Amino acid sequence: MISYDLDKMLYTIPADKHSTEEIREILGKHPEIKFVSLVGIDVGGHDTDEKIPVEEFLKDMDKFLTHGVQTDGSSVVLPKIAKLNNAKVDIIPDKTVNWFVDHNFNYPDPDTGLPVGTLRIPSSLVHNDSERVGSRVILRDAIRNFKDDLMELLKNNPYVFEYIDADSVDDIDKIIITAATELEFWVKTPDDDADREQLSTAQMLKEQYWKRTTGPVRTALEETMLILQKYGFEMEMGHKEVGGVKAKLGNSGVYDHVMEQLEIDWKYSSAVQAADNENQIKYVVRDIFRMYGLEVTFMAKPMEGVAGNGEHTHMGVSARLKNGKMINLFAPSDTENQFMSPIGFGALMGMLKNYDVINPFVSSSIDSLNRLKPGYEAPVCTVTSLGHSAQMPSRNRTVLVGLVREIGNKMATRFELRSPNPKSNTYLVIAASYMAMLDGIKAALENGKASDELERSISKEYGQEDFYLDKDRIYRSELDVFDEYTEEERDKFFGKAPRTVWENISAFDEYPEKLEIFKRDDVMTELALESYRQATLDQWKTELHNRIVPDVMDVVRHCTKLHDDDDCVDYDRYYWDKIQGLRNHLGRDLLDVPCLLTRVIRALDAEDYSTASQLQMEMQKQVEELMRLYIIYRKNLF
Repeated sequence: MISYDLDKMLYTIPADKHSTEEIREILGKHPEIKFVSLVGIDVGGHDTDEKIPVEEFLKDMDKFLTHGVQTDGSSVVLPKIAKLNNAKVDIIPDKTVNWFVDHNFNYPDPDTGLPVGTLRIPSSLVHNDSERVGSRVILRDAIRNFKDDLMELLKNNPYVFEYIDADSVDDIDKIIITAATELEFWVKTPDDDADREQLSTAQMLKEQYWKRTTGPVRTALEETMLILQKYGFEMEMGHKEVGGVKAKLGNSGVYDHVMEQLEIDWKYSSAVQAADNENQIKYVVRDIFRMYGLEVTFMAKPMEGVAGNGEHTHMGVSARLKNGKMINLFAPSDTENQFMSPIGFGALMGMLKNYDVINPFVSSSIDSLNRLKPGYEAPVCTVTSLGHSAQMPSRNRTVLVGLVREIGNKMATRFELRSPNPKSNTYLVIAASYMAMLDGIKAALENGKASDELERSISKEYGQEDFYLDKDRIYRSELDVFDEYTEEERDKFFGKAPRTVWENISAFDEYPEKLEIFKRDDVMTELALESYRQATLDQWKTELHNRIVPDVMDVVRHCTKLHDDDDCVDYDRYYWDKIQGLRNHLGRDLLDVPCLLTRVIRALDAEDYSTASQLQMEMQKQVEELMRLYIIYRKNLF
């Protein structure tokens, strides 16, 4: 489909090529680059695309690179910060990361024959000339704080060098943070509706996972991966995921009824660069698949009853020594007998202990929490798995945080957080995770804990006192936590998972002592946390009020389409009476008794969010039961 000469196109201006002379030279060789866009990220994870003609950018490049451009801060997600009467926000370019070109493959430049391009420059947001705000700024400050504090902890607690491959803090030149995400997404032909029964059956039979892609999906996937290689993302693999059904070849010779789930993976980067990479990759994926007539969705749970889209997030910590050698600070010196160093154990314990306040950054939408349900390899329990022994790395896919290790390769040691989805704000997920890790490392090292002591801590029994971890929790399990524990046991041992956005964000109020870890050195100020909290609540209540409730009403109305009382038997009438009862309960008001949907709306309007949250859960259960009964009823009709 793409007929351009890919080798002549510009994809990236790397971080070491950001002098004005180099930028001018590179853009001079690529006249197809017509625009420059400064890309800021608000607390909702949304990015800007304010196009500046490249001639204007080049004319006053020093000013643009130093002072950026202004935007209307009240129109982006920065509540409590950029208000209508205080909305000055500047977008300032970040010269420390790679800049990417966004190609318009539908618009060829008449002079070069190449697609018109926009140079997208990741940028910081600055409110009122001095206050740096938004997601990229928080991540940048979190990583800076982590590195500085870790170096100080290593200096003050030299015993830890008995467990890592360095002799003293004087050997270390630089702390290096690495992160990577895996991207799952569904693709389908427009206007096709999902047949949940077929999708569910295909998933149970594992008919799609790792299968060979065909037709436009294959071409789009392969072309996407080749183009992403041109950007320098170092693609590791692309494959079918567990969800989907086999596409059909229509009479016209074109594949239709495409409904498939895919995953692509690429190499790790520094934390901020990893989040920037993911942002750009999503744009490329959407653009290429649309060229083949396919819609892409990064929703966490596009369809009930089948697998949702995850985005497992990998995080590690290394050090470059002054002799040039790289060492993994999570990995122990003795990999045969120990899982991790005290730094690694402390980091993992910090994530687990503080996950109550990390989770609001991971799962901030109704859709994201719909994905986190037992049975779909999506974690619902705050628990980890280390492996049955140090010689047997774990691959327990039922836990929240996995310890990834390879025997004989210390640099592979890292954590895999399995709860994020493609709509999660990766900047804030990584920032919150590393701040939580730092809290655990600080506790472990300042208490002088050895690796074996920390392994006993993280493996503690329910009700057992610990120097750091909560008494009434279990944090490690090598079992399948879905099969080996009842729901009641999971709630007791691992903590009850939030079921709604309101329950999730309420952790900010329920665990104020845990929230303090984000405020260290003003990485997240009180105002920033309040801004995020307000943004999350606003999104939840608006989506529930204006989208979810109307969609449920459409479902209620849809469940009448096949009913004909004259053509029913007793079996049909039995189920129809149950369906009608649920339909009336959900969507029909009486003079003195409002229906469930009306009560949801009224609770939201009254800002009674606790009630709205409870009613939302009741509504979801009633809708699931309605659809179950309607499917049974429909199957018996001729």
